[in-house]
Amino acid sequence: MRVLSFSEKGCIRKNNEDSFLALPSQGLYAVADGMGGHRAGEVASATALQELEKSIPRLIELEGQALERGLSEAFAQANKVIYESSTTKPENAGMGTTLTVLLVRNETVVIAHVGDSRAYLWRDKELTSLTMDHSLVGELVRLGQISLAEAEKHPQRHVLMRAVGADPEIEMDCRSISLQSGDVFLLCTDGFSNMISNQELAEEFLELGSWEKRFERLRKLTLERGAPDNFTALCCISE
Repeated sequence: MRVLSFSEKGCIRKNNEDSFLALPSQGLYAVADGMGGHRAGEVASATALQELEKSIPRLIELEGQALERGLSEAFAQANKVIYESSTTKPENAGMGTTLTVLLVRNETVVIAHVGDSRAYLWRDKELTSLTMDHSLVGELVRLGQISLAEAEKHPQRHVLMRAVGADPEIEMDCRSISLQSGDVFLLCTDGFSNMISNQELAEEFLELGSWEKRFERLRKLTLERGAPDNFTALCCISE
């Protein structure tokens, strides 16, 4: 995998509570968007990725459903560490984080996910969302109570239903797909996906030129639109 990335605090926030991990030699990629009080969001997102990285030796020999279970255990461990810190250290009270992970193992890709950071697949000139937002608005869309267009403007679109570290137990979504030559995976936090629509992503990916140029145009467009939140994106290109 060839990897492109950016992570910025945006135009309004004073610090960046997003974190990302890119370990091509291990086939492991992740983004996390922290939340909490003064700098606690930074602690939560960084801790989640640290715990994920610690799990690599246990995941290295696993395949199939065992690999999915191993990732579930890694999420559970990250959840335990963050939750304990948030309930024992006043400065970390209420902290949590989204966590979206892409793990490439031979010809299989596993996507594991909690929160409203996203994973997309670009294949055969078509963009597919690989994750569902674990948010109040995401749930309303799934129930058919509001449309996708209404969701984009909903005043409670930032309210999460699930986050790593928010509760003693965690429920993770996980799926596996076959890897194909030419696949491009995009992992991003909501600071990016709230600024760039799926249609705009697809249109940009269809543009001629290098992936570096496409990715840089998306970064600049996010800033041009005011970037009110931290924003992070990883582009993983199968060659």
